[in-house]
Amino acid sequence: MPAFEMGWRDTFFASWAVDPALVAPHVPERLAVDTFDGDAYLSVVPFAIEDIRPAGLPAAVGLSTPELNLRTYVTCDGAPGIYFFNLDADDILGVIGARLFNRLPYYVADITYDADPPVTFQSRRTTPGARAAQFDAEYGPAEGSARFEPEPGTREHFLTERYRYFTEVSDGSIRYADIDHETWTLRQGSWDRRDNGLFQANGFDHPAGEPSLLYGDYVDVHASSSQQW
Repeated sequence: MPAFEMGWRDTFFASWAVDPALVAPHVPERLAVDTFDGDAYLSVVPFAIEDIRPAGLPAAVGLSTPELNLRTYVTCDGAPGIYFFNLDADDILGVIGARLFNRLPYYVADITYDADPPVTFQSRRTTPGARAAQFDAEYGPAEGSARFEPEPGTREHFLTERYRYFTEVSDGSIRYADIDHETWTLRQGSWDRRDNGLFQANGFDHPAGEPSLLYGDYVDVHASSSQQW
């Protein structure tokens, strides 16, 4: 799979603190659950991918799709990254390609995305035979919230400044890809969540408590080819 370039727009991080023991059985044995102040996190992340294309090609030839994922935070031999439980996208060819070449848990979904503030994001998984997963929310930056770059050592940095993902393939080996972009410019987020079936679809109870909500400004992204760890 070649390296890719793209843009990420209207990225929203809704992150719940959970007991690491609840997450550990759901990640590959070679990965360790990463924690902040003793807590693991499960994050629901809706956003829009713009102009995705093989690295080096102009943005004009790229494709765009909304995407929704549930993820947690892990390390592999001490290296920090992300582990995805699902990535739902409204792009059947992209889903097939990501499953074949990057071994990522992508699913086809019928997604409505409207960027007119507040962002409207509605998703219904349509992959035959897959567990049902619905999501419906309006979101955006909290009124009056100031932009900031997350400082190392803060929860906001732990949740957003991740530049590698890990995935397990059928033989039990770990693959990874590096994700390069400028430091996130964030604002505190706000949302009206009407439906969120991602936890149940991935074998989790819905976490208790209120999530951390962050809204990220647009970033240009370079994703490396997938490599074996």
